[in-house]
Amino acid sequence: MNAWIFFTVMLVLAGSCHTAQHAKRKDFEKVETPDIRFDAGPPTLVYKTKANYDSLVPVLLSEDGSEIVFYPHPSDIRMPAGEKPGLKSGHPYPIPLESGYLLDQRGIGPNVAFLDISYADYSALKDTPTLEELMALILDKDPLTELCDCGNRHAFKDTERQLNKLIVFGHLRKVCQVLK
Repeated sequence: MNAWIFFTVMLVLAGSCHTAQHAKRKDFEKVETPDIRFDAGPPTLVYKTKANYDSLVPVLLSEDGSEIVFYPHPSDIRMPAGEKPGLKSGHPYPIPLESGYLLDQRGIGPNVAFLDISYADYSALKDTPTLEELMALILDKDPLTELCDCGNRHAFKDTERQLNKLIVFGHLRKVCQVLK
């Protein structure tokens, strides 16, 4: 009897997952498929991380990860809220997409690392920390599980919805350049 109840529950759960996925696909069927172009312009970087680093400041490391080659000045991440799509509280947080993906708003890359300091705390600093101080703040030197370049950001008409369509239909890693 217990086996029968277990089997019935598993069938219901499996059916509901399929139904939820089907409903999601239906939501995005009418969204225009983006024209992915890799011409000059700001890149459209979509990524996943090992943990939730959404509110932490990213820096770029050298190929071997031994030094920081790019980091923001505190004023670089102090932006008026609403100046760009996806900004909240005046900071360029990544935009959440379907299936745990994020749309970069800051300028990450394959050699990104996240500092153990929030956008809010970093932007409140009067001066930029030294390279040594920044290196000591690195929380994770290899935080990405996936990174895709989906071409010129200006090629999208509705960036979030069009990227979500690619994700939901399983096309993101097929049409975008997989960097990691």
